[in-house]
Amino acid sequence: MSNPYVNTLLFGIYPYLCLAVLLLGSLIRFDRDPYTWKSDSSQMLRAGWLRIGSNLFHYGILVVIFGHFVGFLAPHWMVDWALSPIAHQLLAMVVGGIAGAIAIIGLTMLIWRRLSDPRIRLNSRKWDIAVVLMLWCQLALGLLTVPLSASHMDGVLFETLTSYVKGIVTLDVSVAALMIDVPLTYKLHILLGFSLFLVSPFTRMIHIWSGAGTLAYLVRPYQIVRTRKKIIKESARS
Repeated sequence: MSNPYVNTLLFGIYPYLCLAVLLLGSLIRFDRDPYTWKSDSSQMLRAGWLRIGSNLFHYGILVVIFGHFVGFLAPHWMVDWALSPIAHQLLAMVVGGIAGAIAIIGLTMLIWRRLSDPRIRLNSRKWDIAVVLMLWCQLALGLLTVPLSASHMDGVLFETLTSYVKGIVTLDVSVAALMIDVPLTYKLHILLGFSLFLVSPFTRMIHIWSGAGTLAYLVRPYQIVRTRKKIIKESARS
């Protein structure tokens, strides 16, 4: 990956390919196969380990995702007044490490449940298994970056990664050059993260959009709820 052309392909072009497939693929699936837009819960087959594993994974991964968005995309002026780059990096390591550990424990339980139970395994598509294994590897790589970050506490590496992510969001392909000297673990973590975006429209991970869509409940009008007795009384009056 030290080759500048390969580096540009992987960290300057590939991310946009993944994001384009994520957006267009999701729209096409919603239009053509809306009834497949679901998480395909296996609770009816066997509930054991599902609740605790699912809760650990989802709570942990939500903190990880939120932390990535805030940590990497927040403008410098919103962070610098409160945290130095070193303190910012330390906070990301501690919070991300704890949340990542919780998420990978929950996901390990879910994977074991899916692979060890014959009925669940029989009702699992190949992509169902592949995507949870990809998620597990992504969490493992993220946890591996914690001790690696601890050996670079000058904040330079963290600022480099932050500048790269912001550059991708602002459509600056030239930021791919920042990744040439970045340790391999971070590179694999980033590439696998974009690869998850790439496969999401074709897997059960599509339901993540529905989770984001629930934010609409915060601004929707109040629902008018009437009890059965009140409806009967209104019907009798009319």
